[in-house]
Amino acid sequence: MKQLLFAILAALLISSCDVWSTAPQPIVTLPSVPSSTPAVVTATPIILPPPNIETNTPGGDSIITSTPLPADSETPPPSLTPSPDQPTSTFTQPIVQSVGVDILGCNTSIDILHSMGEVTNAYITVKNTGTVDLPNTCALLRAIDEGRPHPDKQVCVDNLPAQYQVSLKLTVDSTYKQETMIQVDVTSNENILLRVDRQSCRDIGLFGGAPADINLIKPIP
Repeated sequence: MKQLLFAILAALLISSCDVWSTAPQPIVTLPSVPSSTPAVVTATPIILPPPNIETNTPGGDSIITSTPLPADSETPPPSLTPSPDQPTSTFTQPIVQSVGVDILGCNTSIDILHSMGEVTNAYITVKNTGTVDLPNTCALLRAIDEGRPHPDKQVCVDNLPAQYQVSLKLTVDSTYKQETMIQVDVTSNENILLRVDRQSCRDIGLFGGAPADINLIKPIP
């Protein structure tokens, strides 16, 4: 009896499985997919431009507006202001005021025109050895035994240029047949530049006589 019941149940189970026309499929096991490498977060932020904003107008047209990017925040380089032109340095010759005096010699004579007896004539050469002109250059003659002032004891030139010279004749009233100690002062605009004296002025007649270029301004040789 029990065997019969098992046979009937088995037949029912087999018949119930045939209701599904397709046999169950085996379960497919999918292979595992390796996970992707996670994003690396760095200290430098990723700056993305802002998205475009689409706006619908009442007419149905779409207007796309974009948000302007922020201006570059870098500080612009400072503008260079040209400096004013510096004066060009030029060589300037130093100003030197210098004179020289040569007492060429003396002689004596009688000055009847000025009602004087014996006078002493001194012949000198004044040299401007400096770098500037000497305006109103004068030579003044003095004698230790001088009497009345002679009008020709001082002789002047309007200007003695630099590196030029002039020969002059100066006269003083002196004592008859006496040795005469003389002194010559050279001035420019009444400022004394040089003073020269001679214990005894040599006889110019023994050294070629009086110069022929008196009062002539010429370059220093």
